[in-house]
Amino acid sequence: MADRRVAITGVGVICAAGSNVPDAWASIRRGVSSIGQITSVDASLLRFQNGAEVRDYDSAKYFEGSRADHLDRFAQFAVIAAREAVADAGIEFTPELREKTAVVCGCGGGGQITQDAGYVDLYQRGKSRVHPMIVPRTMASSGVSHVTMEFGICGPSYTVSTACSSSNHAIGQAFHMVRRGEVEMALTGGSEAPFAMGCLKAWEAMRVIAPDTCRPFCVDRRGMILGEGAGIIVLEPLEAARARGAKIYAEILGFGMSADAHHITQPTVEGPARAIRGALADAKLAPEQIGYINAHGTATPGNDPAETSGIRKVFGPHADRLAVSSTKSMHGHALGAAGSIEAVVTIMALHDGVLPPTANFTQADPACDLDYIPNAPRKASVEAALSNSFAFGGLNAVLAFRNSK
Repeated sequence: MADRRVAITGVGVICAAGSNVPDAWASIRRGVSSIGQITSVDASLLRFQNGAEVRDYDSAKYFEGSRADHLDRFAQFAVIAAREAVADAGIEFTPELREKTAVVCGCGGGGQITQDAGYVDLYQRGKSRVHPMIVPRTMASSGVSHVTMEFGICGPSYTVSTACSSSNHAIGQAFHMVRRGEVEMALTGGSEAPFAMGCLKAWEAMRVIAPDTCRPFCVDRRGMILGEGAGIIVLEPLEAARARGAKIYAEILGFGMSADAHHITQPTVEGPARAIRGALADAKLAPEQIGYINAHGTATPGNDPAETSGIRKVFGPHADRLAVSSTKSMHGHALGAAGSIEAVVTIMALHDGVLPPTANFTQADPACDLDYIPNAPRKASVEAALSNSFAFGGLNAVLAFRNSK
């Protein structure tokens, strides 16, 4: 079977910027930072006080009865985003379609909140037993499992865990399955909920969290800001989407991945560049066809110059004509879910012809010399865009999207 073109027909998201796509995209496209005081744990016990949380989240609004008791927060987010994406795509699942649909999601840490509560029971409260649902709640795959159960999906379903590249790897795998004809539809993206004291203390120990806010590519950047949430997109063959009259947000054209094979935390230039080249080659796009890049842009000392240099290495003179932004400056770094949220943002940017800015921007680091769309959105209709994810351990994943208009 010849490769098929793959359309994005549904999008769903929940993150600090909003609990659905219309709200989150409206906030992000305006350049509003959703970073603020951490409220879900006692932040006075931490060296950093700010995060990008889903504010005022109440599981009872989404899950009836005791169902929420079976899902950690990260899995709840996955189901919520999947519901929105499926409704947005207007899918009516038949028994045949359920067997030919895949669910592939990324998650870096799994049920951190559930795990943390179990440790508190054991080591702080001295209990001899833990909650009987800890194992199924903490499994990194439980988000995918609950999405399959939500819709009765019986096709290939699994979780990818590659730290901060998890969602991009998941979306890329799902894209290839649809393109090759292995499945007729895929729900794909990722979810994460890292606001548990043990997890936050672990990030505190790494000394990479900013004490104030996230300022990617700026000379005065002080580190990343943690975020949480989920993003899910619906993929299906372009011809099938057109035949059923579906709304088509964009096409997904390519996926590139690589390993730095260098250091567990320090990035290289060549590893990300190799993944970008791979995405372009897979998409059969020339570098000059890319008009926008949603950067990994963590605001850490190591990532931002390396990513800038990687982009320049691939694009050469065209790098000066690229628009680049890091939306982590608004929705935080959602770790394994970062790529999924940023994929939704990139898709909406192509669909609406508005490029989101890098918020909180002050003055560019001399080592970061691209057009980072500082602080204000930009109206621009671009042909194609990339979304970058680069993880600890040197695991890189890049997605290529094309405007469907």
